[in-house]
Amino acid sequence: MPHVTTETRGTRNPPRDRRRTVVGTVVGLLSVGASLGAAELASALARTAPPVIAVGDAVVDNTPPALMELAISLFGTADKVVLLSGIAVVLLGVGAVLGVVALRRPAVGYAGLAVFAAAGIAAVLLRRADEPGAAIPVLVGAAAGASALALLLRSARGYLRPAAEAAAGADGPTGAGPQAPADAQGSQDAPDAHGTGGAQTAHAPEPGPAQGPGRRGFVLTAAGVLAASGTAGALGRLLPSALGGTGGRSAIALPAAAEPLAPLPSGTDLGVPGLSPFSTPAEDFYRIDTALTVPRVDASRWTLRVHGMVDRPFEIDMEELLGLPLVEADITLTCVSNQVGGDLAGNTRWLGHPLADLLRRAGVHADADQILSTSHDGWTCGTPTEVVMDGRDALLAVGMGGEALTPVHGYPARMVVPGLYGFVSATKWVTDIKLTRFADEQAYWAQRGWAVRAPVKTMSRVDVPAPLGRVGSGEVVLAGVAWAQRRGVDAVEVRVDDGAWQTAELARVPGIDTWVQWVAETVVDPGQHTVEVRATDSAGRTQPPERVDPVPNGATGWHRVRFTAE
Repeated sequence: MPHVTTETRGTRNPPRDRRRTVVGTVVGLLSVGASLGAAELASALARTAPPVIAVGDAVVDNTPPALMELAISLFGTADKVVLLSGIAVVLLGVGAVLGVVALRRPAVGYAGLAVFAAAGIAAVLLRRADEPGAAIPVLVGAAAGASALALLLRSARGYLRPAAEAAAGADGPTGAGPQAPADAQGSQDAPDAHGTGGAQTAHAPEPGPAQGPGRRGFVLTAAGVLAASGTAGALGRLLPSALGGTGGRSAIALPAAAEPLAPLPSGTDLGVPGLSPFSTPAEDFYRIDTALTVPRVDASRWTLRVHGMVDRPFEIDMEELLGLPLVEADITLTCVSNQVGGDLAGNTRWLGHPLADLLRRAGVHADADQILSTSHDGWTCGTPTEVVMDGRDALLAVGMGGEALTPVHGYPARMVVPGLYGFVSATKWVTDIKLTRFADEQAYWAQRGWAVRAPVKTMSRVDVPAPLGRVGSGEVVLAGVAWAQRRGVDAVEVRVDDGAWQTAELARVPGIDTWVQWVAETVVDPGQHTVEVRATDSAGRTQPPERVDPVPNGATGWHRVRFTAE
């Protein structure tokens, strides 16, 4: 009688383990999603920042300056997207792991949600914005996540249990498989297709996933949680606009300036293709700030408080501000993070009320050398008081380019102070101005080692040819912009391939607080070339050739561009 062998199953079933992992991952991801969606909706109703933003702000505010500078250098203006994406990936990744573990140990899943909630509460407490109510969305999100987890775990067990029971029935208590009936034994001893007896291996049937109510129930439950989470998140995004009141940007009608500026003189824009326009459109104006999401401020609820070392503290609202005499000013703003040749600079015509008039109304004390301004999201900026009071066009601005400020650029009101880098002068979404002293209080970037007095340095940039661009050989147009706010640019010089310096032609400008376009022509042979530029301001200072990084008070150096002539 031929020998009959029976394959003994191991204690693990890879298909079943994979199925459990997939189901657990879905449970964890959907639980985290439910938490985030509910928190988003709760934050909209409470008019506070969502927990993810609170966590991101806490990360930004407590990141060592060196690491923050590294992130800015690596990711540039995409650093906010990278940070928020990273937080989302961590939340979902940890949630997926917790979901898998929670199938066997539910307490671990609930404990993980509790840890998330504790981290959210800590972030709210650490956040620079004074929003105690931001803890409410954290708690709502944790409760929604726990409810979703309980619902999904119950449904997942109903899905996985039939498969586990099928496996237990197939394997038997010893794992050796059920006994074959006698007629089956006989068939195993029968000759094979070649007429010879052969040893047969008895395989237990492979258990599969539940095909009935268990699987359908889990799919329907998961779909329901997903739909509820998505709906809550979408409502959370839409409600701020719906509940925003009557102070949206479209409802603001800017009054005309008390003394409108004359139109820009002819010749301010040279019209060279590829050259930055003299007036930067709002949609192209650079954005640099620490806000992870653009604040949506309702102008009908906005107020500005002026206080501190003053005789007469006061508050004004938007209606009063728009009723004050407004002035226009052509001003170029520059970010201190701008590298040599960078594009973190822009020029436009601003509309606003003179900051000096507000300070005179408050009666500033003689020893108050710092204007400490605070934005809607809690960011602070320190501006030298004497700069605002020296007669320059320092504004509490409400408009740019003939229209109301956009949310990205500070709606409903911001500070604009020509001649200083933005981190010490250009507070967006400003809500508070406190007169104090540099010796007593430090603004956001001063706490991180940046300068407290940062006048804009003389700088120039090559726009044409573009870096690594290709042009025709022979006569080549060179063009760009230069700036030296509060001093003005007297001359721009260019040179090709380290040759002799050539004086460029300057466009006309309306004043000393704007950049100026420049253009020059040269002749080049086919091949690779370099062009360098340097500017000299009205004080006779020429920008130095040595490259210096932006920290702590702005970059210096000549901009150098490589191009190919064909």
